[in-house]
Amino acid sequence: MNKVVIVGCGNVGMAYAYSLVISGSFVDELVLVDVNKAKAEGEALDLNHALSYAPKKIIIKSGDYSECSNADIVCICAGRAQLEGETRTDLLAKNIEVFNDIVSKINKTKFNGIYLIATNPLDTMTYATMKFSKFKPNKVIGSGTTLDTSRLKFLIGNELKLNSKDIHAYVLGEHGDSEFVAWDNATVGGNKCTELLSKNQMSKINYDVKTSAYDIINKKGNTSYGIGMCLLGITNAILNNEHKILTVSCYSEEYDCYYSKPCIVGKRGIEKQLFINLSNSDSAKLMDSITKLQDDKNLMKKLCK
Repeated sequence: MNKVVIVGCGNVGMAYAYSLVISGSFVDELVLVDVNKAKAEGEALDLNHALSYAPKKIIIKSGDYSECSNADIVCICAGRAQLEGETRTDLLAKNIEVFNDIVSKINKTKFNGIYLIATNPLDTMTYATMKFSKFKPNKVIGSGTTLDTSRLKFLIGNELKLNSKDIHAYVLGEHGDSEFVAWDNATVGGNKCTELLSKNQMSKINYDVKTSAYDIINKKGNTSYGIGMCLLGITNAILNNEHKILTVSCYSEEYDCYYSKPCIVGKRGIEKQLFINLSNSDSAKLMDSITKLQDDKNLMKKLCK
């Protein structure tokens, strides 16, 4: 029986939960944990009332951290939002405190599955989870640029009038402002996207990939459905041992930080990190992103002292 525990019943956590329920996922038991226990109970009830129309039966309930003991995946979506006037450092400080509390409670259980992280700043929170849990890096995964890559495929598909599933392209680096599109490695039907798209089209797509989250947040207050579906995809890859290539946030031993690159994801978490041959220009962009993430990691370590 495949069991998933979601910690944090906000917009992201519940979009993920809803995706698991309506998609006929490989999850058999779903447990919702939130600091607001009444909200978790209400969300569980609401999801249960949808089951007669769902593709399969799932046990859905609210619970506490003891439910993590026999879970296959614990997905942490909890965290505090960045308020007006707060800096990135302020947000990091708040969420490091939240994660330290959450992971310390999970450490008291027998949990030995896969951590899946969806809280921002994503890469640094994933790194923090690895450090707090003392889990092997392959068992601590960040959603990374799976959402950014999905946005990229959607935008390329719109320009070329193609199904986004038939586009092979990646957003690499930080899940954030220093991320970049690896255009030299983007293909459609074996043809390079750089030969199918104009420079103006690629420039517009670059801009839209980076700014679409801000645009969505300005218009509706949060992003949820896209990341919910990305978390579903990662979850199915793990539970069904799909060996699927996804741009998740993974640990780099060389640079001692987490960042996104194509990885094979299966039942052991990150089964393998794939080498991608980058142009000199893209290699420089990746190093800029890694340097930024190392700065965040060092700040995290100072906050934890």
